[in-house]
Amino acid sequence: MVDGDTVRDATKALDILPSYRHPLPGFDVLVANLEAIRGRIDAATRESPPIALTDVTLLSPIANPGKLIAAPVNYQRHLEEARGSAELHHGNQVAAIRRAGLFLKATSSLTGAGQGIALRTLDRRSDHEVELAFVIGQRADRVARSDALDYVAGYCIGLDITIRGPEERSLRKSPDGYSVLGPWLVTADEIPNPGALDLRLSVNGQVRQQSNTSDLILGVGELIEYASSFYTLYPGDVVFTGTPEGVGPIQPGDTITACIEKIGTMQVNVRAA
Repeated sequence: MVDGDTVRDATKALDILPSYRHPLPGFDVLVANLEAIRGRIDAATRESPPIALTDVTLLSPIANPGKLIAAPVNYQRHLEEARGSAELHHGNQVAAIRRAGLFLKATSSLTGAGQGIALRTLDRRSDHEVELAFVIGQRADRVARSDALDYVAGYCIGLDITIRGPEERSLRKSPDGYSVLGPWLVTADEIPNPGALDLRLSVNGQVRQQSNTSDLILGVGELIEYASSFYTLYPGDVVFTGTPEGVGPIQPGDTITACIEKIGTMQVNVRAA
């Protein structure tokens, strides 16, 4: 549990998690039992000494998602940016999100803020994309947008790292460590309106992306409605909502600082794989 600039061990709260044998469930067991665990966290952390956040490595707050779902070109200005730059579209048609649909990223691409980004293809341009990410809290099948926020467990900052090129998105966005999630999970009760959050990204102190989630073409509720009309969503599934304009290249040695209002700030170091 994060408390200001410290973290306290809440492992004892997990004692109520059910145990499984093969075949293991295709969802995140912690998220599926989050409400029961939250009721035990205060007792579990009461005797835990505080540890400085600077002394720990932050892994992904979601350990076992069944799916990583991403929304392409979900900000109008980024759509215009992508269509107008050959370095971004590489001759591919850049369709609006309602035509392009959603895409999936490999779960093996998931990493935490403290683990950094290891660039695999140094001969090609790789870009940063800051995004609001949300985590599904319960099974969701063909959910109406009016009810959709009831299915959200919480929110994180997401970085959708992208290799530029002509291949399909899922390939270029799925190398190991190219889906950064963090710095922690903020439960949904702390963010009643995910459609009005400032977000910002800087590289080595230079601001590159700055927007507000009110500019999303499809908001959180609409994305849940859309995604769950095609496939069932399960606890722990992560949805990256799309990035605003200002995407740009990153290199080994860079430091990315990503901030989203009401969630926090995470620093992510870039290195060569």
